[in-house]
Amino acid sequence: MGTSRRTFLKAGALAALALGAGGALYRATHGNAPHRFALDGEARAALHAIAPAILDGALPQGPGRTTALATTIEGVHQAILGLPPATQKEVQDLFGLLALAPTRRLLTGVSGGWEGARSEQVSAFLQDWRLHRFGLLRSAYHALHDLVLGAWYAQPASWAATGYPGPMKELA
Repeated sequence: MGTSRRTFLKAGALAALALGAGGALYRATHGNAPHRFALDGEARAALHAIAPAILDGALPQGPGRTTALATTIEGVHQAILGLPPATQKEVQDLFGLLALAPTRRLLTGVSGGWEGARSEQVSAFLQDWRLHRFGLLRSAYHALHDLVLGAWYAQPASWAATGYPGPMKELA
C-alpha cells in the first residue's frame, strides 16, 4: 500500500514540530547558548563515540588509545574555538541535536545514549549522513569528519603514519 501525499505531508509536519520542540526543550534546559562554544558532557560523549568510528584503523590499540582519543577530542574543541562565532553556534546546535535523546534517536538511530553506542551503530549513522539525500545532514557529516580528522592529523604523533616528516627544520 502506497503512502498518500497527505500522509507524507502530515508526517513531515509532525517531524518538524518534534525537532522544533526538541530544540526548544534543549535550549530551555541548557539556558542561553554561550557566546563561545562549550564542549559539554553530552557533546563530549558524542565525540567519544564518533571519533573512533571516523578514525577507524588510525587510532592506536592498547594503552595509548585513551590518551590519543582524549587529545583528539581536545583538538576538536580547540579547532571549534578558532571558528567564527556564527559557525561555533552552528556546531553547538549540531551537538545539541546529537545530545537530545529524541533527536539523537530520530537522526542517528542511537537510542541508549552515546556511552552505550556500538561502533557499528555509529559507523552506520555516519555512512547514512555521508550519503543522505538532504544536504544539511551531508554537511553535518562533513563538519564532524573534517573536525575529527583535522584534530587527529594536527598531532605530531600521527604524522609518522602518513609519512609526513614534520615541518622543515628551517621553518621551525
